[in-house]
Amino acid sequence: MAVTDPLGDMLTRIRNGQRAKKDSVLTPASKLRVRVLDVLQREGYIRGYSEEQMGPAAGIRIELKYFEGQPAIKHVARVSKPGRRVYSGSQELPRVRNGLGITIVSTPRGVLSDAEAREQNVGGEVLAEVF
Repeated sequence: MAVTDPLGDMLTRIRNGQRAKKDSVLTPASKLRVRVLDVLQREGYIRGYSEEQMGPAAGIRIELKYFEGQPAIKHVARVSKPGRRVYSGSQELPRVRNGLGITIVSTPRGVLSDAEAREQNVGGEVLAEVF
């Protein structure tokens, strides 16, 4: 079955894997997914990820992170969707939980967290919010 929103699919796999207390989840590979996982790993929401074969196609195994038995990611949601894209300037980037969470932004300088985008003074497409 074709997936119309590959990034939303990956975020849903992470959400479902953490609810089921899985150590890791497997998702098809793409450059955008890898860049988003880089941000999640830099910010401490996942332990890491590795490239892996998924049948004939490449895949990514995402190592989920828990703290005292609770998932590190309490909430993950797609903001900009295929039917409604959401863009924001560097100063108007949304703050998640008053700065306790992050917003993942696709900018001309790559996929960054909201704090990194503000620091570099670049805006872009708001991909997801995580806390």
